Amino acid sequence: MTHEPIIVVIDDNEGVRHSLRALLETWNFAVADYASAEAYLADGPLGDCIVTDVKMPQMSGIELQEILTKQGSTVPVIVMTGYADVPLAVHAMKAGASDLIEKPIDDEALLTSIRRALEVGELTRSNAVDAKLADEKIALLTAREREVLDHLVLGQSNKIVAHELGISPRTVEVHRARIQAKMNVGCLSELVRIMHAAGIAPPAATT
Repeated sequence: MTHEPIIVVIDDNEGVRHSLRALLETWNFAVADYASAEAYLADGPLGDCIVTDVKMPQMSGIELQEILTKQGSTVPVIVMTGYADVPLAVHAMKAGASDLIEKPIDDEALLTSIRRALEVGELTRSNAVDAKLADEKIALLTAREREVLDHLVLGQSNKIVAHELGISPRTVEVHRARIQAKMNVGCLSELVRIMHAAGIAPPAATT
C-alpha cells in the first residue's frame, strides 16, 4: 500500500469513536469517524479498513457489510460487539466481515486484526486489477482465437488443436501467434495465468 492507510471508525457512541481515533492515530493511521453507517455511506466508499459497531440505532454493522458487499466494495470490515455470541459471529462472517472483535477492545488484538485486514484488502484489490486487465486482453480476441486459446491452455499441441477444431496445424500456429501478440505474452504459461486471473476455466478436453 503506497499511501497512509485510512481506518474508518463507525460507532454511535461518541466516546468510543474518540477513544479509537486516538488509539489508531498513535499507530500512525489516518482516521475518519462516523456516528452512523448511513453517514458513512453518504460519504463512501472511503477508507482502507472499516471498524464498526455491530449494534447501532438504525443500520447495524452487519447490514452495512451486506450493503458494501452488494456494491462490490473491497474494503475489509471489522465488526465490534459487546455481546459476541456464535450466531452473531456466523452472521457477520457470512456477510463478509473480516473479523469480529469483542468489547472492551483489546488494543493489540485490534491492531493485529487491522493489519491482517489491510493485507487482505490489498491482495483483493490487486486481484481485481489483474482480473480487469485479463478481461480486457481476452476481449481483444476473435471468436476463433478464443476457441484456439481454450484448447491451448489445456496443454494440447497444435496438431491436436487443429484436429479438434477441424483446421490445419499451420492455421493454429497463425492463431497462436496472433493471440500471444494481442495479449502481449511470450509463452503458454502466461496465457494460462491470464485465463486464471479472469476466472475462466478452459473447457474439458474431449476424448
